[in-house]
Amino acid sequence: MSLAVELPRKTRELHNHHFDSTVWNGFPFRDDDIVIATYAKSGTTWMQQIVSQLIFDGAEGLPVAEMSPWLDLRVPPKEVKLPAVAAQTHRRFLKTHLPVDALVFSPKARYIYIGRDGRDVMWSMHNHHITANAGWYDALNNTPGLVGPPIGPPPADPAEYFTTWLRQDGFPLWPFWENVRSWWAIRDLPNVHLVHFADLKRDLAGEIRKIAGFLGIRPDAAHWEDILRHCSFDYMKTNATASVPLGGAFWDGGAQTFIHKGVNGRWTESLDPAVSREYEARALAELGPEAAGWLANGSG
Repeated sequence: MSLAVELPRKTRELHNHHFDSTVWNGFPFRDDDIVIATYAKSGTTWMQQIVSQLIFDGAEGLPVAEMSPWLDLRVPPKEVKLPAVAAQTHRRFLKTHLPVDALVFSPKARYIYIGRDGRDVMWSMHNHHITANAGWYDALNNTPGLVGPPIGPPPADPAEYFTTWLRQDGFPLWPFWENVRSWWAIRDLPNVHLVHFADLKRDLAGEIRKIAGFLGIRPDAAHWEDILRHCSFDYMKTNATASVPLGGAFWDGGAQTFIHKGVNGRWTESLDPAVSREYEARALAELGPEAAGWLANGSG
């Protein structure tokens, strides 16, 4: 793909208990690569499922987590991960949680970024974090190459978890606003497509058609209902083992814990309204009114 505008450039590396952004340096892109990007817990696994269904035309039982690795995750190390990705013969669809300036951005690839209100993100993340088992902590904290402090257990209260994250620039994970801002800034590039979790909830079929068009895929009409069924939350929850890393071995309750509820607004039950307003004011200050409005509601 030839782009007439200047492409983003990588300006820094990101390292922590999860990230090793150097994995992208020198990465040999293919002309039809797809990169699925999010902050985390914004619908990443859902989008991986959607893309897999479009590529493989509604096939049943795809090992999506294995086929679509989180490339910048430290585990397994890049010496293991990169040869496995290079050996793939299908159209590759990779996952990242990096902001654009820590990612090598290629004109060959197509990038799908999924947004979600930060309050929904962190309620989902709290479930992810609090159900993580000893194997999860061991992999993140004891795999050689850790830069920075290890990650520890979260508080039991998701509201406390959220407030700390909001006031300490993404602790104990990584910064949120710079991630959203960096992808919003390049939304008009022809190889970038923004999707919102709420829009997927409102009109899954319509959003999948847009994604298919962006990727240059024409779904077979005979398999369209299979694609929709396989991308439904109920199907993914029932068949979670194929979609979740290591089949869910790092979480108490397994893969079905990883794919938890798939709903928005759970924070309204327990988040102090003053903290919610603090979040909204911060979103406006960090992103501006247009991006903050999109992050809160999608296009609806």
